[in-house]
Amino acid sequence: MHTSPARIEALEPHQVFVFGSNASGMHGGGAARIAQERFGAVWGEGHGLHGQSYAIDTMSGMSVMAEEAATFLAFAAAHPELEFLVTEIGCGIAGFTPEQVAPLLRGAGDNVLLPARFAAVLDAD
Repeated sequence: MHTSPARIEALEPHQVFVFGSNASGMHGGGAARIAQERFGAVWGEGHGLHGQSYAIDTMSGMSVMAEEAATFLAFAAAHPELEFLVTEIGCGIAGFTPEQVAPLLRGAGDNVLLPARFAAVLDAD
């Protein structure tokens, strides 16, 4: 399994930065702030594709994050021309662990690159 870089500084035109957001899209810190500053995330939009970024709500609880992850995986599958670089969504301010979040991304296609710690969890299953 290919993994996403630990630090994502720049993107190729076909790449998308996948980050954890809050429902209201207040991208004040962490990967969300980077998404807004560098990759086209829109203030006030906490879900889906904007520019070269894709927001997943990680702050509204595990059930919402699971729904958002499923929506993301379907979107990625429908867009094989894009490569999605997933950050450690949910493992910062939201307070989840890779062991809790990685299973939500099980079955990701080849165009979804997961963080190394997520890949390790899924490989261990």
